[in-house]
Amino acid sequence: MSDDTKKLFDEVSKLATEQINPHTINIDVSSTAEILRIINEEDKTVPYAVEKELPYITKAVNLIVNAIKKGGRLLYFGAGTSGRLGVVDASECPPTYGVSPNLVQGFIAGGKEAMFVAQEGAEDFEENGAKEVIKANVTSNDVVCGIAASRRTPYVIGAVKKAKELGATTLYITCTPRETFNIECVDVPICPYVGPEVVMGSTRMKSGTAQKLVLNMLTTTLMIRLGKVYENMMIDLQMTNKKLIERSKRIVMTITGISYEEAKYYLEKADGHVKTALVMILAKVSKEEAKVRLEKANGFVKIAINENYDDIPKD
Repeated sequence: MSDDTKKLFDEVSKLATEQINPHTINIDVSSTAEILRIINEEDKTVPYAVEKELPYITKAVNLIVNAIKKGGRLLYFGAGTSGRLGVVDASECPPTYGVSPNLVQGFIAGGKEAMFVAQEGAEDFEENGAKEVIKANVTSNDVVCGIAASRRTPYVIGAVKKAKELGATTLYITCTPRETFNIECVDVPICPYVGPEVVMGSTRMKSGTAQKLVLNMLTTTLMIRLGKVYENMMIDLQMTNKKLIERSKRIVMTITGISYEEAKYYLEKADGHVKTALVMILAKVSKEEAKVRLEKANGFVKIAINENYDDIPKD
């Protein structure tokens, strides 16, 4: 065994994500019902691990909000399951919240092919991540978030290092203990430690669930802070398919109390923009006036309706 191989073996052996779970040691000789019970019991611990990281998630969201308001982007870099989760989270933002696909982007080691078939070895080189960051034209306005359950993934570390060199704000989501986090170029590490997996090293399980919960929090809170939600309803969705067209009508009907036909009429008059339609109806103003109010209110519908612009949320 070469020195480099021995060093890697020792490093991987010590990772929190590579330890044996004492609670699942007999899972191989358990019944189907017992295996499922064991998995479920372990999964129950994940939200509590995420809860402990809320102060750091709060810092991360505020950094992202400030960056977006200055014209920046949120860019995820990950490998394997972590990379796929980032790509999925990013891809859901445009249809759900009506934002540009450029605003939140996901990058995975090995490229698009790795979303469907594992591209072994693509994650093993820091320079691969660095090249992706350069190709993405990362600037000091952007936020780059590395995602790696084990913390050590070279592709992710390379991406974050290069992003910091370019002046970007850097985040890192990992499922290893905070006290072991040692990547100095990261502004805010988020470390939901979920303990050993049900099956040793299978980080698509508890670690993947924890990462998914954190990603949900980052982008959902971001969009709420950008005025994309009224009460608890998404109001900046894009009417790009039949389901979303009907959902838009229902949202307008629910908030304003008007009929189906009236909702259809106002949405057509507002060029399919739910927020504009809502301000038109509730403030009894024209489309042009509704747009002016929304601009002044930074997109917050309640504030646009009441013209109480001093109430725009701030941290």
